Amino acid sequence: MKKRLVGTAVLLLRVALAAAFLSAVADRLGLWGPAGTEGVEWGDLAHFNAYVAKLNWFLPTSIIPWMGWAATLAESLLAVGLLVGWQLRWIALASAMLLLSFAITMFIALGPKAPLDYSVFTSTSAAFLLFVMRSEPERLNHAMQATLP
Repeated sequence: MKKRLVGTAVLLLRVALAAAFLSAVADRLGLWGPAGTEGVEWGDLAHFNAYVAKLNWFLPTSIIPWMGWAATLAESLLAVGLLVGWQLRWIALASAMLLLSFAITMFIALGPKAPLDYSVFTSTSAAFLLFVMRSEPERLNHAMQATLP
């Protein structure tokens, strides 16, 4: 029963992280609607790249579009990896590192409110937890037995 509960939690965590990545990609590709639509953060790559430039103020403006595409590609590939489960341990670690880089740049460029409002620290922690759970599942499952109902 406990293994099933942990397995379900891992699956839900994978789906939630993948959904967050794919939602962000869909937003910057305009799939949720154009910029200015209620609930749409960017609406297109131009608005997203303006945000990337704001977060990465220390980079030359000529590489900002590359950064935007790199983030979009990374999030897309990581989402697919999380959903498929291929090399899950390393996909989880890469997800955590990407999210941590987002959290740090948001914190430095915008202050603490933005990464907290977007739950970037929470997502980073969730991805690190997934990495740890896939690294040492037996020891973690044993440690959780004392805390699970």
